[in-house]
Amino acid sequence: MSITPNVLATRYATKEMVAIFDPVNKIINERKFWITILKLQQKSGVPITDSDIKAYEQVVNKVDLASIDKREMKTRHDVKARIEEFNALSGVEKIHIGLTSRDLTENIELIQIKAALELIEHRTIQTLFLLNENIVKYEKTYMVGRSHNVAAQVTTLGKRFASCAEELLFAHASLKELILRLPLRGIKGPVGTAQDAISAMGKDFEKLEKSITEQFGFENTWNSVGQIYPRSVDFEMVSKLLQIASAPSSMATTIRLMAGSGLASEGFKTGQVGSSAMPHKMNSRSSERINGMMVLLRGYNTMAADLAGDQWNEGDVSCSVVRRVVIPDSFYVLDGLLHTFMTILNEFGIFEEKINSELSEQLPFLSTTKILMECVKAGIGREVAHEIIKKYATTTTPSSFFATLVSEKNFPLTLDQLNKLIQNPAEFAGLAVEQSNKVQEMVSAQIKGKISKVELTDLR
Repeated sequence: MSITPNVLATRYATKEMVAIFDPVNKIINERKFWITILKLQQKSGVPITDSDIKAYEQVVNKVDLASIDKREMKTRHDVKARIEEFNALSGVEKIHIGLTSRDLTENIELIQIKAALELIEHRTIQTLFLLNENIVKYEKTYMVGRSHNVAAQVTTLGKRFASCAEELLFAHASLKELILRLPLRGIKGPVGTAQDAISAMGKDFEKLEKSITEQFGFENTWNSVGQIYPRSVDFEMVSKLLQIASAPSSMATTIRLMAGSGLASEGFKTGQVGSSAMPHKMNSRSSERINGMMVLLRGYNTMAADLAGDQWNEGDVSCSVVRRVVIPDSFYVLDGLLHTFMTILNEFGIFEEKINSELSEQLPFLSTTKILMECVKAGIGREVAHEIIKKYATTTTPSSFFATLVSEKNFPLTLDQLNKLIQNPAEFAGLAVEQSNKVQEMVSAQIKGKISKVELTDLR
């Protein structure tokens, strides 16, 4: 039987992220979870021998997906099929004592989610590292700043990278907090009362749950849940992934706009083809990919939101088909998005002559706020000066703006005074450099001791 691969896993995500949700690895982790509980149950007096445990340990890695699928076709129950398979391989029937299916699956999924969140946290640190390099590199690259995509005032390219980094820092802090706070579901049974586990282990049940929590790296478990943990947790998790992606996605859009104006390139390697028809083209295909991935993440957020607040009594499985898609695919997408963005940051380049040419051309218009202040200092009313400047700024080109402006009878400045105003573009950049330096210091403090370089695999 041929299996259609998950395109997100095979085309975009890194091997480290794919491994977390790999179906074989998931089954191995489930088996290790069962064995962990077996050992704890043995200590509490449940009739489990060392040979029972050894029999299971010897076949932990023998995973036959086709055999498990065959069993599931008969049982119509995925966990029962995996129990039968593990028992058949070991020749023992001791796992899953006092447990329900969700005692296994809910905890394993949370373990996967925590591991994936930790990998995303590492990817975020890597991204911040590369952003920091670009903040420093382009600290004093003065350029036309745009609002509404219209030339507005002078900014620096370093500040653009700094704005991206600061937004990502904010999201990173929230991500770290979630990782620390995320609870394991624990052993709660069919309706959350842990009745079956208590029947099997008595008072030792609480020790078992505490041990499991510690062994799998969690700080705590839920105290009172039903068969499933609240799906609002999944929504928070997916929304955190969207928040992490937001800064790179906005920057990718900016890079696309810059590339379209001939100011920058996201990188174009030897052998790369921009267009099959037009040899001259160097399309921003990686930035476009990032923006496309954001559409997926927004969709997953909507899907996760639809599950939140829709729990029946102590639980049901209506969420199952959605979560099978949303949880792994959200992580595949963000992992691929960050890897793509880091590749852009690593290969990013500018066309400095074009940047300077555009700045020189637009500077007369970009200086209008300073001209307004100089007019006020010369004694003309602010609103009167504003109307005069607007009149010519909206009806002339940057090259003719000054000459037509001084022809206005009531205008208080000379052509020579206006030209002197724009001799140094840096004077129009406000605190762009200082702001970038502050963000650079913030990023440096966050990544210090955690990373010294970033190694990336080639993108398709």
